[in-house]
Amino acid sequence: MAELQPNGKETIYVDVDDEITTIIDKVAGAKQKVVALVLPKRASVFQSIVNMKLLKRSAESANKNVVLITSETGLMPLAGAVGLYVAKTPQSKPEIPVAPVVHDGNQPEDDDTIALDDEELAAAGETPVGDLAKGTAVGVAAAAAIDTVELDDEPEATPTKKEKGKKGKVGKQPKVPSFSKFQKKIARAVVLLIVFIIGWYLSVFVLPKATVAIGTDATDYNSSLDITLDTNADSVDVASSTIPAQAAQEQKTYTAQVSATGEKNNGDKATGSVKLTAQKCSGNPFVAPSDVPAGTGVSANGLTYITQESTSFFGTGSSGGCYQYSSAGKTDITAQTGGSNFNINDESFTVSGRSDVSGTGSASGGTDDIIKVVSQDDIDKAKKQLDTSDSTNIKNQLEQQLRQNNLYPLLETFNDGKPTVSSSPSAGTQADTVTVTEVVTYTMFGARRDYLDQLIKNDIQQQIDPATQSIIDDGLDQAAVSATSCNDKSCKISLQTTATVGPNIDISALKEEIKGKKSGYVKSLIGNLPGVTNVDVKLSPFWVSSVPNNTEKITIQVGKASGSQ
Repeated sequence: MAELQPNGKETIYVDVDDEITTIIDKVAGAKQKVVALVLPKRASVFQSIVNMKLLKRSAESANKNVVLITSETGLMPLAGAVGLYVAKTPQSKPEIPVAPVVHDGNQPEDDDTIALDDEELAAAGETPVGDLAKGTAVGVAAAAAIDTVELDDEPEATPTKKEKGKKGKVGKQPKVPSFSKFQKKIARAVVLLIVFIIGWYLSVFVLPKATVAIGTDATDYNSSLDITLDTNADSVDVASSTIPAQAAQEQKTYTAQVSATGEKNNGDKATGSVKLTAQKCSGNPFVAPSDVPAGTGVSANGLTYITQESTSFFGTGSSGGCYQYSSAGKTDITAQTGGSNFNINDESFTVSGRSDVSGTGSASGGTDDIIKVVSQDDIDKAKKQLDTSDSTNIKNQLEQQLRQNNLYPLLETFNDGKPTVSSSPSAGTQADTVTVTEVVTYTMFGARRDYLDQLIKNDIQQQIDPATQSIIDDGLDQAAVSATSCNDKSCKISLQTTATVGPNIDISALKEEIKGKKSGYVKSLIGNLPGVTNVDVKLSPFWVSSVPNNTEKITIQVGKASGSQ
């Protein structure tokens, strides 16, 4: 840290945007003992008594004498209150402004009160701030006077009672109320009040709940229905058991790629000619056999050639009991595919579809050029590699889709339809790989739960006495469902369920009757109803002692009592 110069002065210019902490750091970092702070107009940071005190105390801690250079009259009372010297210009005489309130000597002295001897005040007050930095005797004396009063390096001596009496005339300055603290207290009080109101409202109107479980001597009834789910239906048809439905669909594309392993000889095709003959061993010998049309396949040594022209026959005589025929000339042929193996010489030929015709001929000019092509085996191999194992995830997605539409998903109707399979390139095409694509459309049907309930209840009510019995549970959640036939628009299902039937209890009327009542009264009232075997009342939270007055907070569960058949 730089050594302080007791006879020097350092001038620091304060910016409008400077914070008090920045100014304090500048003062603490000054190399001179006397620091003149030149304030800008409307220095808002010095409008606070707290900031003034902070500056005064930090200057004392740093063993510095601070003089505020300003002409703003609004700062004078604050500077006087904390005991800071003020001068209008760096050359003006520094002085401590008069404090805004003068107290009697009986009040205790504040730690920030500054007391100077009359001679020291005179010496310091008559010396301009600019002269404090000079090496004259007056400047040294003035600086020493200020040092002695404000920032003496020696420990401050404990004042005597007499000295305290003198200083008591200055008195302790009044504390400025903190409006921010007052605001915080008000805010805390408001928050606590709001929390109290919310807590009271929740505990009285929201949280209280009542669950009443009624056990009855209920009986089980079976229902078996054949239901049609129709996406084109607008309403429930009880007679035909047809209900409106929705088909949720998800289309997935699967692909698999394998290397092509087929081979094809792409060389030149051999060409030549064949002499065809025919024979007829029955029928009219004067009627020649039918012509061999162009494009007919003729084979020799397992190789197939194609005729390039139509061939007719004429009779040449009989031999061995059969009449012989011959073509007028040779018929041009071309090998079915390229390859040197189609080059033959004077080979016997058979004619496709004509057991009565044969021939002899030759072919040449075939060459070899083997290329890789896609074979049918490659396509079949790729089909086997298609991965459709994510059907379970798709099933779950369709189920959630139906539930989001407030529909009851019938999981048994899930099907993957007929897949569409294609390959690229096709079989026989020159390629290094082949890709097989399969497109599958998955479908699941769903219907409104109340539509299904309506069909089940209609079937059960035909088996019971509706005047004295009511359906407690139609058993839909435990129903056995199977799909018999489905398409994109409709699906037929078989549904078997077991419904629970008990005494006829009006739930809505019962809620109105028990609201606001104690649990003992509720048990007694419901326990006397026909067919009721036991009643259990649960109130929550723990402080609730009676059934809520809001019927929406009351849940009544009617079921079969334990041990009932």
